[in-house]
Amino acid sequence: MSLIQGVHHIALKCKSTEAFKKTLHFYRDLLGMPVVRSWGEGDSAGIMLAIGGGSMMEIFASGENEPGQGAIRHFALATGDVDACAKVCTDAGYDVFIQPKDIVIASNPPFPVRIAFVTGPVGEEIEFFQEK
Repeated sequence: MSLIQGVHHIALKCKSTEAFKKTLHFYRDLLGMPVVRSWGEGDSAGIMLAIGGGSMMEIFASGENEPGQGAIRHFALATGDVDACAKVCTDAGYDVFIQPKDIVIASNPPFPVRIAFVTGPVGEEIEFFQEK
């Protein structure tokens, strides 16, 4: 029996209130993730947005510097429309560095999906992932 029940939240730290506002705009306004709760102001601001399936994204304004890319290479957000997600990001000036495409993950059984990758507001790599 697994001790893990699912993903509770993903956390992002922004290095300034300006980066916090840009990040909030990206996830809340462009991608439409609803606010679950928020707290603080300025450098102590934080917010949790619903991702879906009970999972959330937590965004802090209190980061001290831009982190380098660590062991986590990207996170994937499930969607029913990869193309719409990529278009919203492109229209807002974000780098969609892998355009929407269909692939088959070589597994047993084969797993057909549609994907796209974008660089988010604080340098995070986001995969839009649609099961076919």
